[in-house]
Amino acid sequence: MKILITGASGFVGSQLVKLLSPQHRLTLLTRSPGSAAAKLGAAHRYLADLDNLANLDSFDAVINLAGEPIAGKRWSSVQKEAICQSRWQITNKISALIKASQNPPSTFVSASAVGFYGRQGEQHINEDFNLSQESKSEFTHKVCSQWEKAALNAVSDSTRVCIVRIGLVLGAHGGALAKMLPAFKLGLGGPIANGKQGMSWIHQTDLIRLIEFMLNNKQCSGIYNGCAPAPVSNKVFTHAMGTALKRPTCIPAPAFGLRLALGEMSTLLIDGQYVVPQKALADGFEFSYATIDDAFSEIFKS
Repeated sequence: MKILITGASGFVGSQLVKLLSPQHRLTLLTRSPGSAAAKLGAAHRYLADLDNLANLDSFDAVINLAGEPIAGKRWSSVQKEAICQSRWQITNKISALIKASQNPPSTFVSASAVGFYGRQGEQHINEDFNLSQESKSEFTHKVCSQWEKAALNAVSDSTRVCIVRIGLVLGAHGGALAKMLPAFKLGLGGPIANGKQGMSWIHQTDLIRLIEFMLNNKQCSGIYNGCAPAPVSNKVFTHAMGTALKRPTCIPAPAFGLRLALGEMSTLLIDGQYVVPQKALADGFEFSYATIDDAFSEIFKS
C-alpha cells in the first residue's frame, strides 16, 4: 500500500515506520524532513506540510499521529491552544483532502487518547461508556472530542475511519517511561497521590501491531481503545515497575505537591481511568503483552 503517515518521527510513529516499511511505500509528514530522513532512512518520501496537495488520490491509507506532546509543558492558555490546534488543524486538513479525492484512501487511522473519558474513578470503561456532563467539561475530553470529530468527517462509502484512543505507551527508549526511569533506577520511585487512580497502558509493540491490524482488516471502523486488557492502579503499576527493575518504590508523590508544581496538568497523574479494549478484542486482535508484568519483563529484559 501507499501510506501517508503524520507524526512519523515521534516515539510511536518511528516504530510504526519500521514495522510497515518492508511491505509498503511510505510518505512521511514531519516538520523537519532532513532530520527525519537521517533517523528513519532515505527510502521514504518526506513532506514538510500538506499545502501542495489538492487531494489524497495517490494514497491507499493515512495514519495520523501528529500532535504537540500533551505533557511536554505546563498547561498555560498558550500551551493548551497549541495542544488543541496541533491535533485539530492537521486532522481537519486530512479529512478535507480525503473528501476532495476522486479515489480517496480506503482507510484513515487517526490517534486520540484515553483522556477522552476524563476522570472516572475505579470503574472499568469500554468504547460504549456514556460520559457525564462533568467529564465532558474537562480539557482532555475537549481536546480528544474535537480531534475525533475532525477525523470522522472523512467517513464515506469509500473511506473507513478508525479512531485509536491511546493509553500510556510503554517502551524502553521513549514515551512516559523515559521520564520515569531515572528516579526509579535510583530507588526514588513511588505511588502518586493515593495510588488508586487507573493507569490504562499498552506495550509499544502491541500499539503498532493494533494500528497495522486496522490497516489490514476491512471490518475495522469506529472507536477503539488502544490499551491492554488489564489496566492497573498507579500503586500496582509502580510496584510492578520497581519489581522489574529490582528497586524499592516507597517514596510517594503527594497530590498537593504535584498540583503546585504542574498546575492543571497534574490531573494526568493524579486522576485516571481503567480503560479496556473491548472492540479490539471482539474484532480478533490478540495482545502480546496483556499484563503489566509481561510488559515490564520484556521492556527491562536486558
